[in-house]
Amino acid sequence: ANKHKPWIETEYQGIVMENDNTVLLNPPLFALDKDAPLHYAGEICGFRVHNGPTGSSSVQFEAVVLDRSTGEGLVRSKEPLDCESQREHSFTIQAYDCGEGPDGANSKKSHKATVHVRVNDVNEFSPVFVERRYEASVPEGRLFDRIVRVEALDADCSPQYSQICFYDIITPSVPFVIDNDGNIKNTEPLDSKRQRVHTFWVTAFDCGKNRAQADAQVVITVKPSCKPGWIGWSKRVEYTPGSGSIPLFPSLHLETCEETVWNIQATVELQTGHIGKGCDRDSYSDRSVRRLCGAVRGEVDLLPPPSPAANWTSALPTLPSSDSSLVFSFNGSTHVAVVPDSVAAAVSGDHFTLQLWMRRGGINTQPPTNQARGNRREEETIVCSTVKNDDSFSHYSLSVHGCRLSLFYWPDVSAARPVKFLWKLEQVCDSEWHHLSLSVQFPSVTLYVDGVTFDPALIHDNGVIPNPAPRQRLVIGACWGLIKKIVDLHKSRKYVGGYRGLLSGVTVRPGSVEPHSVVECLYACREGLDFGDLETLGSGMKVHVNPSQSVLVLEGDDIESFNRAVQQVTYRNSLRFATPGVRPLKLTTSLRCFNEESCLTLRQLEGYLVVLQPDAPQISLSGVGPHLARPAPEFEGPRGVPLFPELRIVCSLSHAVNTAAQGMEGGGEPAKTLMSDAVAHTLDGCEVQPLGEELNPEREELLVDMDALRERGLEIINTTAYIAITGAESISVYEDVLRSVRYRLAKGSARFERRFRLSCSEMNGRYTSNELTLEVNFLHSLDSLYHPSHLLASQQQFLHPSHHSGELSGHTLPNPHRNSVVPGAATVIIMVCVGFLVVMVIMGVFRIRSIHRRGEGARGGSKEDSGQWDDSALTIIVNPMESYESRMGISADTEGEGEEDEEVVESPDNANDDQRIIIKKEGRDGNPRRY
Repeated sequence: ANKHKPWIETEYQGIVMENDNTVLLNPPLFALDKDAPLHYAGEICGFRVHNGPTGSSSVQFEAVVLDRSTGEGLVRSKEPLDCESQREHSFTIQAYDCGEGPDGANSKKSHKATVHVRVNDVNEFSPVFVERRYEASVPEGRLFDRIVRVEALDADCSPQYSQICFYDIITPSVPFVIDNDGNIKNTEPLDSKRQRVHTFWVTAFDCGKNRAQADAQVVITVKPSCKPGWIGWSKRVEYTPGSGSIPLFPSLHLETCEETVWNIQATVELQTGHIGKGCDRDSYSDRSVRRLCGAVRGEVDLLPPPSPAANWTSALPTLPSSDSSLVFSFNGSTHVAVVPDSVAAAVSGDHFTLQLWMRRGGINTQPPTNQARGNRREEETIVCSTVKNDDSFSHYSLSVHGCRLSLFYWPDVSAARPVKFLWKLEQVCDSEWHHLSLSVQFPSVTLYVDGVTFDPALIHDNGVIPNPAPRQRLVIGACWGLIKKIVDLHKSRKYVGGYRGLLSGVTVRPGSVEPHSVVECLYACREGLDFGDLETLGSGMKVHVNPSQSVLVLEGDDIESFNRAVQQVTYRNSLRFATPGVRPLKLTTSLRCFNEESCLTLRQLEGYLVVLQPDAPQISLSGVGPHLARPAPEFEGPRGVPLFPELRIVCSLSHAVNTAAQGMEGGGEPAKTLMSDAVAHTLDGCEVQPLGEELNPEREELLVDMDALRERGLEIINTTAYIAITGAESISVYEDVLRSVRYRLAKGSARFERRFRLSCSEMNGRYTSNELTLEVNFLHSLDSLYHPSHLLASQQQFLHPSHHSGELSGHTLPNPHRNSVVPGAATVIIMVCVGFLVVMVIMGVFRIRSIHRRGEGARGGSKEDSGQWDDSALTIIVNPMESYESRMGISADTEGEGEEDEEVVESPDNANDDQRIIIKKEGRDGNPRRY
């Protein structure tokens, strides 16, 4: 009997692919019947599909029984499903058993179960752009976040295949990019003059990596938009030292937006105040620069480097400087330099030239440019001097006050009235380095500031002022109270008008006025702004450069000519080894229009110039030593012996060369080789230093051609510890001077050796040469060193065989002398003496043994006494003569033959040595034999 109904789950979840009709159910479709295992009653004969909630889903699906005994079933679609038309389906399903017999009588059915089927998508569609052509227009000269947005759609139903994952611009080399959302923007400012219309193609990809069926065209039109300003400005400019002049703005041009402009003025500023004294100059001493500029000699340095001879600057604080000059700091109170009377007397007279470098306020202090009434500070005195003339005294003082420079001059303190010269200068109060040159030839006074002449703004009589004491004195950094009427100030040691700031290179030269060309050369910067070619300057254009070449001004009325002129502005640096670093750069522009109210205003442009690190020069000293051997009498001559007669100085620059051709031939990578090029160079100092102990001035000295030094303007410091030759000169001049350096000894002062070291430098020690060491050897004659001795003569013969000239190949020995001892002979002599003593000891032992044998023979009645060696009269004769005939190939052997009582011991050093030690016994007649 069929007692039970089939049983199935109450709900099923199914998945079916678009390209498949089998539905995968979860859980699997199984119908269970408790009548099992009865035949028919416990078996499942079928499943019935009923309509879903919408009433239309059941017609597309059917359920079949796969195994009647297990009740396993399968749900499938009757026709292909389309996810895009309907993505989900719902219906009910019911199971039937087989009843009580084959005819299916009394069959029972289960409850209805709900089935949810989701149709999985297949990437069968490609993206399609909404529009085939996209157009947009933008103004030029700007960067936009979005210019236009393109859009593509995909007909697939699932998010995976219906979404657009990314867009791509397939046209190469266009200044546009597109993001994943289809937004297009430009990567650089667009220029309508260069390209008015940009056309390119874009495509789209869905997340299944299907590409769009058709690409879309994008057309962007650049609208001319004018914004006044400079176009083509480069913020960073690099300069390689030694490359001459380079244009700063090669592609810069001004856009005025068709505005009518009748005057254009551009100011280019190069800031070099942080380099040295305001710009890159030669790193030589002030004295060397004056000589190179052709200045009249005779200047006196009022602020020299502290030394035992110049101790009046030892109490002043100093600051480091990039050049060779020494910078002194003054605080306005305690920092005062009192020049000794002996130095002040050298600059007496009423005609003189005063030169100095000045920077008000020090490093971080900005001096006040104006002061309120009632709070006026006193003048700051730079130099205060009372000068003795032939039969009178004159007085002058150079001071600063605010932005004014004043020279107080009293031609005759006992008769004439004082006069004050005033100059109102911005350079005095801008806290920058400035070079002042003041030439006084009363009543004419000439002032140069940074090489530019300035006339006095005011000349007036100071009225009644107490006469200074008729006494010569010179003070730097203050005055002794002349203007403040301080009585007897010399005794109180109180100074007034203290200077606050930095000073360097303060010199006074009595005599005629310095020429203007010399003053310009002393101040001249080696770097600065310049104009490339004045011939290309258009009509109506003006160019002005300040003396320090840090400011260049262009002025004109034509835009095209002005643009060409701006592109001709260059930076130059004539120093081969320029100071590396950053130079800030500014460009300020002012325009004047017919309508002043609507005239254009341009902002200031700022950038910087980078001077790269120069290649360091290699200064090479060669052609000397390492040994110099000469007979001692040559060093004792009146002129001595030149130490560096064949000295060669070469300066070269190493740079990398890419040997690409060799690399390609060898099949490898191109190799880089360092090549050295000799360059013309200027040295500023060389030093010769004895190594070991210092020179003994009573026995030895180094001689230099002083006339040649004075003729070339070089200076020398000659001490027992070193000789220093200083001054900027060419390599050839230093070669000539160093080749003339001679070493001289007093009579009988020669030793065996003396060592010297030579080195040179350039640019105040910035670059140095290799150190060249020379060992000087003195060749002595034994007659001059020792008393005559057969033993020493034999040792000399033993030490110097006939082929000794080849043993001195490392020495400079053009004329070898006979009977000379090479360096280190003392050591060899000592060794020979020790060996001789050993021989004597051995011979003494033999003699003792022979005496012992004689005693035994006497006791034993032996008759061998006649056969014993009678050495009671033993002598050793050492030949003191060096055989000249042996060197000439002639035998000098005059020894007798067949003598039984002589024994010859040849020298062990060389078989060809013709020098022998001869040991003989006296004959029975007692007369020695001669050999």
